[in-house]
Amino acid sequence: MPRSASRFKDFILANTALIAPPHVPEISLHLADEAHDLWHRTEEELAEIGLPPPFWAFAWAGGQGLARHVLDNPQIVRGKRVVDFATGSGLVAIAAAKAGAAGVTACDIDPFCEAAVSLNAAVNGVAIAFNSDDRIGENLDADVLLAGDVFYDRAFAERLAPWFAQLSDAGMTVLVGDPGRSYLPRANLTRLAEYQVPVTRALEDTEIKRTTVWQFG
Repeated sequence: MPRSASRFKDFILANTALIAPPHVPEISLHLADEAHDLWHRTEEELAEIGLPPPFWAFAWAGGQGLARHVLDNPQIVRGKRVVDFATGSGLVAIAAAKAGAAGVTACDIDPFCEAAVSLNAAVNGVAIAFNSDDRIGENLDADVLLAGDVFYDRAFAERLAPWFAQLSDAGMTVLVGDPGRSYLPRANLTRLAEYQVPVTRALEDTEIKRTTVWQFG
């Protein structure tokens, strides 16, 4: 194991606990909670120690809603090649693997995410490949793309929306879980399901986020 990967795993194990997200209780993840220092650090404090914002340490509402939808509708991914884009903790990727996907690749450019996905996949008894490249704009060798909670930033959303539309037009199933983020594109989306997802006020502005699963195209 490369030294950096081992260091990332050690950091995750020291700063998280195994927790079942409330909306997806059949999956356990290494997550930070109020008992961990990581939970309380500001983005500025994290930057000072060289740690990117630890999106992998939390089960965001969009990911929980999308994972719930995949588990409840396994025909979406069963026997198919799946990419979980901006995977974070790997929650949605794990849900796809549990639902019977033929193969799942989790994608994220955060160097901690590969370690987080590896740990979380092992806990849940599934196999997930990982890709750390920036895949935006590329063709993907997959049948389904899943993306939980990705439209939180304007510049990021402006890159994602045309790519998702391009993949959908090429015949790929593109599903997004979104809890009402400001930069969700409003055109060319089909609403598939809606969930009331419990979250924490430390992350969101309410304790329940209405989360919608959308399909591009």
